[in-house]
Amino acid sequence: MYNVLIVDDEEPLREAIRILGDWKGLGVGQVLEATDGQMGLSMLEEHKIDLAIIDMKMPVLNGVDLLRMIEREYPQLLTIVISGYNDFEYTRQAIHSKVVDYLLKPINRGDLNEALAKAFNVLEAKRRMESEFINKNIALNMSLPKLKEKIYLSIIERSTKNQLSEAMLPLIGADDSGNRFAAIVLRVLNLEETSTNRFHQDVDLLHFAAANVINEIAGDHFQCFGFANPKRDRELITVVTMKGGYREDMAYRAVHQMNKVAATLNKLFGTLVLIGIGDIRDDVMEISASYDSAKSAIYGIDLLKLQGTTVASGSDKFASTDNRSWMGRIPMIRNALESGNLQHARSILGDYAKKWRSAEGFSVGEADRMIHDFVILMNDMALELKVVPERLPTNGENGLRGIGIMADFATFDQYESLLIRVLEYYADEIRKSQSANRQFDVGDIKAYIDNHYYEDIKISMFTEKYYLSREYLMRLFKQHYGFGIHEYVQKVRMDKAKVLLDDPSLKIQDISSMLGYKDKNYFSKAFRNYYSVSPSEYRENPANG
Repeated sequence: MYNVLIVDDEEPLREAIRILGDWKGLGVGQVLEATDGQMGLSMLEEHKIDLAIIDMKMPVLNGVDLLRMIEREYPQLLTIVISGYNDFEYTRQAIHSKVVDYLLKPINRGDLNEALAKAFNVLEAKRRMESEFINKNIALNMSLPKLKEKIYLSIIERSTKNQLSEAMLPLIGADDSGNRFAAIVLRVLNLEETSTNRFHQDVDLLHFAAANVINEIAGDHFQCFGFANPKRDRELITVVTMKGGYREDMAYRAVHQMNKVAATLNKLFGTLVLIGIGDIRDDVMEISASYDSAKSAIYGIDLLKLQGTTVASGSDKFASTDNRSWMGRIPMIRNALESGNLQHARSILGDYAKKWRSAEGFSVGEADRMIHDFVILMNDMALELKVVPERLPTNGENGLRGIGIMADFATFDQYESLLIRVLEYYADEIRKSQSANRQFDVGDIKAYIDNHYYEDIKISMFTEKYYLSREYLMRLFKQHYGFGIHEYVQKVRMDKAKVLLDDPSLKIQDISSMLGYKDKNYFSKAFRNYYSVSPSEYRENPANG
């Protein structure tokens, strides 16, 4: 027999729950009530409670705070949330607290008893399952969907060494020999964009919403169970179960249903996905092989031809290409970054990307591999150049998010832009490291101006490079050379202008370009302001200059 606690400040709702709940049929021995969260905590201390039904909006101690305390002090307790407010904060806390279900007021008999049955199924499963896998790996506050997710993941990752216990088989449809199975992989192409625009940057909430969409698309003989891959933020896994029928029929239904999923995700959240459908298997333990073929289907999609959602079959062959490598280009990129020439490093990367674009194909799998290898090699380079290790991304799939880089790409152009953003991040960290590891010499600024006077020189170039304030740099430069930085640039240009004007074979227009001026008139005005004569007048009589 189970004990249930209702925590709600509204007596009519508590009474409605008492009336609507099928307590006897569900094996409930006692239903207790608390009028607020604080009283609920007291009753949890006094009684052995198996399930708490919690209203989110209450005085004294609200549902959000109560869930947090339960999660910390009563990790074995299962919870169902009831709220009259479709509020983001409430939903997020419910997800983080792994509640069994989330119901909106006014509740009805069907939804309430379905949620109760789900909770008691979890409790019953805990009592029946005695295998080593369950004892070691299933948290006591896990809901039935989380339990199924753990079982499927253990199969996919091939971490289940022994056959599943008999108690676990019905949970995943493996107790019926007539069932067939397939794994489907959904790759989210615009994860950061969707999570930012629609889910307050909460990727867990995005996963939750997407899994709900997947799980809603099911029929009498065709069921879908979707969940996020905990090791890959961009990946959702769906296990499809179908009873009887032909393999071809199941394959057709899978394509049809996944197209519906993709359209719904895009309509509701603006989410773009690639979908790989794995091979159909008769044995639930072969879902791992089906998952591999689903991944291969996604990896084989040609990024150069990708236009929005694509559904690919596990029977599709991986698109083989030349074995591309960064090894010949990383030294070139390093030389460019060490010398502070980011533009040259960009051109090296751009030229390589141009070769990929002109190839017969560039698969999604190869795109993943190339950016993974790029991060590894750039990390090695940055460490050799004394960049602080904590400033570098991890090598895993989610590492770029850790350094603030949005890694979305749904086209080759977006992929190339991602590579450039990664390159720029490393360039900035290397520049910071070089600046921190060498003493500043104001003569470096003078030398740069002497050699690059024809460029558009801005003081911000030096403040960013040396991490010094604008005021400090200008004051220090003037103390050493008697000119402000802008004044010195002008002086160098004007001195050089005289030298060039002394050569009669050079046109004034050409001289203007050689000095970095936008046009002849702008140069002439600057020359007159500096020497009180025009370039033409100086050329006629140099003594006037």
